[in-house]
Amino acid sequence: MRIDRGIRSPAPKTTPAQQNPVQNSPQIRIIETPAFHVVVVVDAEKGRLSRFDRQLIGAARLFADAGEGNGAVIAVVPASTDDLGEAGADRVVFAGAGAQADASLYVIDLLALDEKLQARHWLFAETSRGGDLARRMAVKLQEPILTQIEHLTARQAVRASHAATREEAGRPPRLMTIEEDRVSAYADIACEARPISIETQPNAGIASAIIASRLIPGDPSSMPLAEADFVVSAGNGVTDFKAFYDLASALRATPGASRVVCDAGLMPREAQVGASGTVLAADCYFALGIAGAPQHLQGIAGCEHVIAVNTDLHAAMIERAGLAIVQDAQKVMPALLRLLEARRG
Repeated sequence: MRIDRGIRSPAPKTTPAQQNPVQNSPQIRIIETPAFHVVVVVDAEKGRLSRFDRQLIGAARLFADAGEGNGAVIAVVPASTDDLGEAGADRVVFAGAGAQADASLYVIDLLALDEKLQARHWLFAETSRGGDLARRMAVKLQEPILTQIEHLTARQAVRASHAATREEAGRPPRLMTIEEDRVSAYADIACEARPISIETQPNAGIASAIIASRLIPGDPSSMPLAEADFVVSAGNGVTDFKAFYDLASALRATPGASRVVCDAGLMPREAQVGASGTVLAADCYFALGIAGAPQHLQGIAGCEHVIAVNTDLHAAMIERAGLAIVQDAQKVMPALLRLLEARRG
């Protein structure tokens, strides 16, 4: 075999996209003149979308894209929220920020929005806040409402009835509430999420039934795991439980544990996280020294963010985590405590 090194390879050809870098910019789906509107009322707590919020907007996208298409999804949020375009919202309306404590005032804004848009569908989350708003809307509009929907398509809505022994199915009405994990989130080209303003009638002359309100945070150390937003769990890799409880207190997190720790009697059984313990719906889960058994991973499937500390780079919990620290938990806990103390000082 003869190799001639004197021959130069031809220069690589540039593609049109490489010649024009503007074409590489992300695509945005724009619906300039929508044929109809689908309104979705999003909780968006703390200015960010939860997994349930994304599913709710995805359900609205089903109706907007069905049939003749060219429908627009209007997301109603209390304040500026990130990723609404990626979640599938064409327009954004800010409403209810000052009336979240009193749903009766929030509904007045929603009714004014409906009078302006004549929306084809209204979707709410089946939560304490969303469900309350949806039922108030149904009473004010004197329209039927379908609640606790478990299966939804553009042509059919299904919910359980008679103690979950039967199903009710029919065409989706104008007002609906949806359960969590019933519809997939939108996963296509990002939408415009253009902010728009709607003239709403002022609430002057309408007295609120609530004189004053304030948020009283619960004690994370005594909060049930199923209701906690932030859970810090100890696994077999934790031996200094004083440092563990100190860290959980400093982070204002609810302490949890793996089954191994609870079986050893190091933490109470109600602290066990997993399919055989408590299934979490927390925003953030912080696993210290937990390898990640299948049952434990099932228990944190609904957690939006997972942080893991483990010495094994190939542990299942490390693979599940969005942020991983490959180190001994006994070294990480005091280091985090020092950082927290320095930041507060």
